[in-house]
Amino acid sequence: MRSSSEAVAVPIALVPSGARVAVPVDAARTAEPPVVCHVTVAHRELKSRTFYMQLAPLAEIGIPVRYVSPAITAKPKPGVTFVPIGGGLGRFAQLLRAPAIVRTLLQQNASVYHFQDPELLPAAFALKLLFGKKIVFDCYEDFASMALQSQRIPGALKPLAGSIVLHIQRVAARVFDGVITADPLTLCRFARTGRSKKMVFYNLPNLDVFPDPVAGLRPFDVVYRGGVSERAGTWILLEALRLLKLRGVAVKALLIGYFDDFEAKAQLFRRVDALGLSENVFLEGRIEHTGMSGALRQAKIGISPLLDTPKFQRNIPVKVFEYWACGLPAIASDLAPIRPFFKSANAGLLFRSGDALALADSIQHLLRQPELAAEMGRRGREAVERRFNNRSEVRKLHRLLTRIAASQ
Repeated sequence: MRSSSEAVAVPIALVPSGARVAVPVDAARTAEPPVVCHVTVAHRELKSRTFYMQLAPLAEIGIPVRYVSPAITAKPKPGVTFVPIGGGLGRFAQLLRAPAIVRTLLQQNASVYHFQDPELLPAAFALKLLFGKKIVFDCYEDFASMALQSQRIPGALKPLAGSIVLHIQRVAARVFDGVITADPLTLCRFARTGRSKKMVFYNLPNLDVFPDPVAGLRPFDVVYRGGVSERAGTWILLEALRLLKLRGVAVKALLIGYFDDFEAKAQLFRRVDALGLSENVFLEGRIEHTGMSGALRQAKIGISPLLDTPKFQRNIPVKVFEYWACGLPAIASDLAPIRPFFKSANAGLLFRSGDALALADSIQHLLRQPELAAEMGRRGREAVERRFNNRSEVRKLHRLLTRIAASQ
């Protein structure tokens, strides 16, 4: 291996370009816009969903944002106040730090507190139950299903762990003021639990981060972006590349992403070598979200080879929309959450999940028909510009936070 530089999801309503954010009636009750405080200890980088899709756009329309995290940024962001806090500790250590985190959050004097880390839920419950603060929990992953797939939990305990996580999420839906998910099927788990306000905030590209594609060299045939693991379908992609190589089709693949641990990375290298793909597979580690567009545009086709697991039966893969935003046709596993979007955009191919031969056939089909691939990529970009971007999501989030801040 070589280093490169080294139920079904609900379709999204059409949002007119340049549409203004409608301020709800409840907002008239507040003299000032609500101050939103987000906190995370798990992420040292500015996250694509929380920062670039949600909070930075809110700041642009006048919502003051306090961003409490270990993330370090050299560039100031208008409307965003960065509040440094330690991170990188284990989950048990974070529990011990909960009182200090609560003190830091209280100092922000925010109208609404926005949480996303499961390990910070004790701090969220403390803010709500002891201090009466308005809390929104962004359950951006199907954490219950993730517990069932976790490599750190013994197999016999995974069902119990999944049940405990789901119970905690339902308690959060009863206690907190708002709950957000990234997918309708994740929200279905606790949609009717409690009186908290609920919404789906789809993980759709921010067009400020994904501008119009420009013509340029595309040294790679395919690109994959996301977690690099067997459950994410990486092994299926490697097998497809091996099958193509046997046909005399030498495909250059760029993998952009992260590993569960060092052993998982070593396992990938061993597998690439065993399949004879050392000259075909290039690895780019985790990169900043602002660099994602340029990285993806190095390839001709985007791949989403997710396996048919409980988690991916509920989650919509954000990578597909990012491929389309970059003008790439997408080839994806035919799973229920993404299927309606493919039918709407007509910007790629679906293949049976886990079928390396079908994936190889799809890749070869588009590589042999570059005009078709280019047309699919154009349709994908058009769909992102017209519908599948974060503008309407920011409008929904603005209404939700404003109503929660104004509620008694």
